[in-house]
Amino acid sequence: MNLTRTAYGTWSGGRFMHYGEQLTEEHYMQLMRDSFHAGVRTFVTADVYGAGRADALLGEALAGIPREEYCLVGIVGHDFYEGLRQGSRGYPRFTDPALRGPDQYADYLKMATEKSLERCRSSKFDLLMLHNPDSIAYTSEVVWDALEGLKTQGLTDRLGIAPGPANGFTLDMIDCFERFGSRMDWAMIILNPFEPWPGQHVLGAAEKNGVDILARVVDYGGIFHDDVKPGHAFRDGDHRTHRPAGWIEHGVERLEKVRPVAQRHGLSMLQLACLWTLGNRAVKSVVPTLIQEHGEGMPSIESKLKDLAALPPQCLSSEEIEFIRAVGDNTGCMALKGASARHAGQAPRADEWPLRDELLEHAKRWQLTLEW
Repeated sequence: MNLTRTAYGTWSGGRFMHYGEQLTEEHYMQLMRDSFHAGVRTFVTADVYGAGRADALLGEALAGIPREEYCLVGIVGHDFYEGLRQGSRGYPRFTDPALRGPDQYADYLKMATEKSLERCRSSKFDLLMLHNPDSIAYTSEVVWDALEGLKTQGLTDRLGIAPGPANGFTLDMIDCFERFGSRMDWAMIILNPFEPWPGQHVLGAAEKNGVDILARVVDYGGIFHDDVKPGHAFRDGDHRTHRPAGWIEHGVERLEKVRPVAQRHGLSMLQLACLWTLGNRAVKSVVPTLIQEHGEGMPSIESKLKDLAALPPQCLSSEEIEFIRAVGDNTGCMALKGASARHAGQAPRADEWPLRDELLEHAKRWQLTLEW
């Protein structure tokens, strides 16, 4: 089963990514069961979330549902088996030279995939994605040979990449599409009406190479759920407290500018965000974060799932999509991760590395200057 137009991510519900209230395990599993019965039939999980606990809860939640009736997306790549957690940077990538060399990549990927599948109570993934690749994984034939081996062994039907956790990696993704697009089916990026940049710059290369896009953070940190307002009180540890000061006020101001488009079509603001994102070339699936916001009288997380499940067919015109893009234009709002001129002469790190000549060639080909 390929990915459906809407998807559920196991980072929803606050248990593993610290957004809003943290659901109990039973509530967390019930929400996933509700997702299936509401018609959101693609489930995206990463083995590193809770060091495997997210996988296990998903497997338990979907137990008894015929496997062919939902799409299962697994994400592997952070080594929490042998690696040590590095504070807010999380666990190291499996390609970290301090952990192993290229001759061990295939063994690691097979082990991690099989363990994740066991926790998910499944014999295969419909899609397996490489989690937050470093400069090695973006470019290594050995890594991609190993991933193809997993398809041959029947552990997954499709392959892809899921960059992050920060925004960026644009030239790296374009290069990866050019190198391995024939082996790749999907890529996951950050894309929403108020964060069109930089994700929009990989869409042409994805389309050219036959790579479909799964878009995350479609809700823009909860702004498009329409319940995060100026003065909102976040719980301690909520990831959104790390966003720049004033992001809520600025986001709500832009929300009011695009609200008439939603009203014209009878859409909720989340549905507007989803349809705008799906209106971009190569984007075939959206996976917003479902959040139970902290505070009395806040809309239930179940209501947000219902909102997503009721997503209507595309009704936005190309003119409306471009209008919303202009309102949400965020070009240059942050320092991006991945290959950058900022890192010239430095040794590559997990999320940052110097530009290479072939990346500059891709930039020229896709009309991206160094100021993009």
